[in-house]
Amino acid sequence: MPSTVSLPKQDRSRATRERLLEAAVASLAESGWARTTVATVAARAGVSRGAAQHHFRTREDLVTAAIRHMTDVRLCELRITLEIPPDGSNRTRWALDRLAGLYTTTLFTAALHVWAEAAVDARLRAQVIPLERALAREAYQFAVTLLDVDGDDPRVRTVVAGTLDLARGLGLANILTDDARRRSRVLDAWADQFDLALARLRG
Repeated sequence: MPSTVSLPKQDRSRATRERLLEAAVASLAESGWARTTVATVAARAGVSRGAAQHHFRTREDLVTAAIRHMTDVRLCELRITLEIPPDGSNRTRWALDRLAGLYTTTLFTAALHVWAEAAVDARLRAQVIPLERALAREAYQFAVTLLDVDGDDPRVRTVVAGTLDLARGLGLANILTDDARRRSRVLDAWADQFDLALARLRG
């Protein structure tokens, strides 16, 4: 009997936690750090403030967990739907579109607000830096898979890291206005340069 009672409670608790995490990301993206509090996120998620604080004691705990959770969800979705490039397509250009997509999402906008606050808040920064390092490693492995390159080669690693930096910068350019057309032109040019760089390394 005890197990039949506890399972629904666990399910409800898990569902509440996920609603809070999703509400935190949406609030950060739409309203920024200053207006995203445990209370406002709780209201947005449709749960009591007490229930929210049961899961997340502070705003810093909530938003860092939210970024981690939503990034995990996004990467999982990408891995599940990771397909081979269409016949006749440029593998590099196809991969670049997907990498740029990592930085043109609500999640990326939310993360920017967290990074900006972490730059002036040492306690939050201490939480964010390890998270960002872990996410950077995951993004690198994703890029290596998409681009179909040898990620253990130090020279290739530098080119891939530069590609991710470019994709992140293009994401920043998209925050205030829709930069899709210019981004496409930049990625066209970078695809050619990426292939040339790899050809030189292999030659």
